[in-house]
Parts: sequence; C-alpha cells; structure tokens
Amino acid sequence: MKTKVKICGLTRAQDVEAAIRCGADYLGFIVEAKSARRLSTAQAAQLAMPAKGIIPRVAVTVNADDALLTRIMTEMTPDYIQCHGDETPTRVAEIVKRFKVKTIKALAVAAPNDMITAEHYSGVADFVLYDAKPPKNTNVRGGHGLSFDWNILTSAPLPKVWALAGGLTPDNAKQAAAMTNAPILDVSSGVESAAGIKDVLKIQAFMEAVENG
Repeated sequence: MKTKVKICGLTRAQDVEAAIRCGADYLGFIVEAKSARRLSTAQAAQLAMPAKGIIPRVAVTVNADDALLTRIMTEMTPDYIQCHGDETPTRVAEIVKRFKVKTIKALAVAAPNDMITAEHYSGVADFVLYDAKPPKNTNVRGGHGLSFDWNILTSAPLPKVWALAGGLTPDNAKQAAAMTNAPILDVSSGVESAAGIKDVLKIQAFMEAVENG
C-alpha cells in the first residue's frame, strides 16, 4: 500500500500550491497555537481554500476550547482537527461528536511505555500520529526536527491507520517508511529552508523518496 504524506506547518500560498502539485495527501495548518508556523483562523482559512475538495486539510490545534474550534470549523471548514496537546480520549470523542469532524491525535513518544497511552485513542481518533517528545525547555509541541527510536513502533501493537512524525527529511523518508511500514509520514521542518518557509525542491525530494521506497 502506498505510503501517504502529510505536509504540515504550511504558512504561504506558494507552499500550499507546491504541496498540491507535488502530490501531498494531507495539508496541515497550525491554528492559534504556539509555533513559529502559527496562523490565525482567518489566515488558515485563506491558505487552505485552494485545497478544498482536492486534498484533506488539517487544522492543527493544541488544547483548543470549543470557542476556538467553532471558529475554525466555521471559517476554515477543515477535513480534520489535529489534537496536538493534552487532549484526553474523552475530549477527542467530544470534539468528534460536537463538531462532526474527523480527528487526528498526536502523541509524544520517547519510550515503549508511551505506546500504552496511544492505545486509549484507538477507535476514538481517526488516526494517531506518533511524534517525538519536544525538548524540555519549550512549550511548542512540534516542528523541532527531532526523531525518536523507530524500533519502539516495530515492537508495539499499532492501529490500522497511523502516522509517523518527528525529524523526517528527504534523506531518511525512504528508510522510515521501510522500517516502520507507516501508512502516513508527516513532515514539517524537514522540507523547509527556514521555520515556516517550505522549499519546493525538498518537498519534491521527499515525495520522490517515499514513492520510490
């Protein structure tokens, strides 16, 4: 089965166009959360518009309350809400029920025990995203270019649909897909020239590495 690619942290119209042109399967926009790639709800809505009905658009949130989610759903109408904070399985289920939207739950992985937590979201979120734990001196949840030991994934029970994130680049994408059999690879900083500034050549190289894996 073909490995899909989610390009996250998009901040510019030309980068959205490049991601669509290069064949990305999901587009991620960080909405109202602490990040160098942070967008307002209005900015995210405008940037995501060209992909509507073409590629699933993901609103990446961190511990978003109902007021923010209402604005996101009204203005941006994303295909997925990504919960990248401390959202419990109960909270994710509430979001699904209240907003009638697909969800992604991002979970930080550093040790095998972290996979036990992930199991609680199986059947609640549409898919789980396994990401590296952020450095201790930051409250920014993702986009640090850090990876974790992929061997943790190879020896753990995994849901049918899941994504791998953290430190992925055009140089290691093929290895990541082959080693983990990840259905989806999620890349942000690995296809950038600077935080929030995507590099079309790196996007192309990443997509080619995955397709040729």
